[in-house]
Amino acid sequence: MNGAIRNRNVDYRDGPDKIDWSRWDPNMHATLLFILREKEVLLIHKKTGLGAGKINAPGGKIEKGETAEQAAIREVREEVRVEVDAPTEMGVLRFQFVDDEFLALHCTVFCASKFQGDPSETTEAEPFWCNFDEIPYDKMWADDALWIPGLLSGKKFDGEFVFDGELMLWSSLRWR
Repeated sequence: MNGAIRNRNVDYRDGPDKIDWSRWDPNMHATLLFILREKEVLLIHKKTGLGAGKINAPGGKIEKGETAEQAAIREVREEVRVEVDAPTEMGVLRFQFVDDEFLALHCTVFCASKFQGDPSETTEAEPFWCNFDEIPYDKMWADDALWIPGLLSGKKFDGEFVFDGELMLWSSLRWR
């Protein structure tokens, strides 16, 4: 990492661990929605967008006029052709990327166990069911291994993460 970490209104000259998250200003809002079935979770091989080539849960950008919950339900429908009922908000993740784009991403994470339909592949994602104890963290974003195990056990959380490309430079995670 060269120089300061910049996020619209804030200049972080002392490095990723000195970010004043109370002044942090996201330039993108997104969601993730983990669909649970007994001891399995629905994951996707992401084909497009941020994280293409990685494994994640369905999710994506919140569109103008949508709530985070509405966006999560829509993204699941678009990415894996499943209808979700009554998702529960589990956490909020804040990501600051320090590469060329300086993406500042605010992500609301949901879980749901009520759904209709069989997940099917789309141009955006290839879905698959995965046992809780077989999650391929080595093919996911580095932060996922820190908070997904807690999410799967029903814990709520808040976290902040700083990345340079795919390299996690710093993290902070709190359980609620």
